[in-house]
Amino acid sequence: MPGQPPRRTEQHRESTVSMASTTTGLPDRYRPIDRIGPDETTPTGVIQCWRAKDRVLNRDVAVRVHTPAGPAAHAWITRALTAGGLATPALAMVYDASEGRAGDDTSPGGAAYVVNEWIDGETLADRLRSGPLPEREVRLVLRRLAEGVAEAHRAGLAVGGLSLDNVVLRPNGLVGLRAVPAAAGTFDGDVTALGELLEACLTGIGAGAQKPSGPSDLVALARRARSAEPGQGLSSVAAMAALLAERPRTGSGQSGAGRTEDADGWRRRARRSEPDGEAPVRLEPGTLPPVPPLPPVRPVTTSGPLPAGALGGDTIDASAIPDRDDEPFGMLPADTPDAGADADYEADDEDGARRHRLVVVGLPLLALAVVIALAFWFGSSVLSVTGSVDDTQGSLPSSAAPSGPTQEPEPAAGPTATIASAEVFDPFGDGEPENDDDVPLSFDGDPATSWSTLVYRGSPAFGNLKPGVGILYDLGDSQPLSGVTISSPVPGATVEVRTGEGAGQALEDFEPAADGTLGESTELTFGDEVTARYVLVWVTGLVDVSDGFSAQIGEVEVRTAG
Repeated sequence: MPGQPPRRTEQHRESTVSMASTTTGLPDRYRPIDRIGPDETTPTGVIQCWRAKDRVLNRDVAVRVHTPAGPAAHAWITRALTAGGLATPALAMVYDASEGRAGDDTSPGGAAYVVNEWIDGETLADRLRSGPLPEREVRLVLRRLAEGVAEAHRAGLAVGGLSLDNVVLRPNGLVGLRAVPAAAGTFDGDVTALGELLEACLTGIGAGAQKPSGPSDLVALARRARSAEPGQGLSSVAAMAALLAERPRTGSGQSGAGRTEDADGWRRRARRSEPDGEAPVRLEPGTLPPVPPLPPVRPVTTSGPLPAGALGGDTIDASAIPDRDDEPFGMLPADTPDAGADADYEADDEDGARRHRLVVVGLPLLALAVVIALAFWFGSSVLSVTGSVDDTQGSLPSSAAPSGPTQEPEPAAGPTATIASAEVFDPFGDGEPENDDDVPLSFDGDPATSWSTLVYRGSPAFGNLKPGVGILYDLGDSQPLSGVTISSPVPGATVEVRTGEGAGQALEDFEPAADGTLGESTELTFGDEVTARYVLVWVTGLVDVSDGFSAQIGEVEVRTAG
């Protein structure tokens, strides 16, 4: 009969699935569909991986089975339970785990197994067979993967299994790691494995693979991550993620040369500031510092002998000193103590004391005069103006208020820009829609209708699942912008407003322009005039609602620059 072969095929498939379920010893909840990858041999046994169907939740999952079960799989199951507490899109989530029973690997529920999220997409190995990745994609993929591994390290878990076949490029632009965690792993091993992945992204794999090429900072980062020499490698995966997140610097050689030149110029200026261009003298231990030379002698210009005490109690009149060898008055031989210098010091001290007394007495008098002048001005100007206002009700003083500190003018607001289209922007999501059909309600001219995020539980930071979500508005063409007005029926959410010339795929593709906390109607003015086609309203913090946390945007108006 024509229908008989398909029934035999279906019966054969059901028989194969039943046999696989019995062989693996999985509970009836998980129905194996296909074997995935080769067996993984570990010091404690062998791990097989299956794509399976979760009958209860009706979803595909990845199930890894450890043989033998029982105490041999205890360390692996403990690591899996730690991974189950992580919440990062870069690592496959752990749904379930069981140590099983020793010596009972075939009966249902007797196997040791870990149930992972099933990640759809293209493996990094398949992608690299066509050649190396573009620089921007390399930075994005490796950064997101490193951030997920760093999150595991902060929880005390070394991930392991960081191979080209386990890294999957999700269709929504994210990256995910299957088989979390591996049977064994170390923190240093994760750093090295990420360095190998980075190098593979720069070279590609297969017959066309070449030596690492591309941006020098990425090549150096891959080399450091793989280095085992003390002081040469990276300290952590978090450090690698931070380096990948930095924007590549341009013109570093010129800026470095400028810094060197500035330093040399500073040293030259410091040398010129020394007297006579001489550097400070370095003294040998135990020697006394040299006595500085005395200033030149200034002769007393008064005629005749000075009255007693005119030069101070212990100072003598220089004119009373007899000249020797017909030397001019006031000039002493080189080997004679300079008495005139002492007289000069005394005279300088007397002048300094006189100036000090003048400052001490004069400053209070000056301050008192200023206070009196201010009081007179206040009484004659301000009070008289106040009196004239009281006499003539409704009149205002004609004098203008003193101007405050000068501030740079903000961009003048112009008419509201027309929004051509909009869509949800969710680069860190897991592919689940975020009320995409309600996006037009955020710019339909009616603040009573709104778009809302999904409801997240546990934390206003999107349940610690991602840093944010937003709406990307397309204005149709590039134009000068001055700010955005956002209304919300549920105030309290925090947002960033970012702009860009193109419809980018990553958050870094849009430059921050303003941020704030939403009220019923919030005006966010750009500090400088911005020319852009796309405006991203990026929600960074949610509001506490009845069953979790969410945010709502009622109306968005983009203001052009006048």
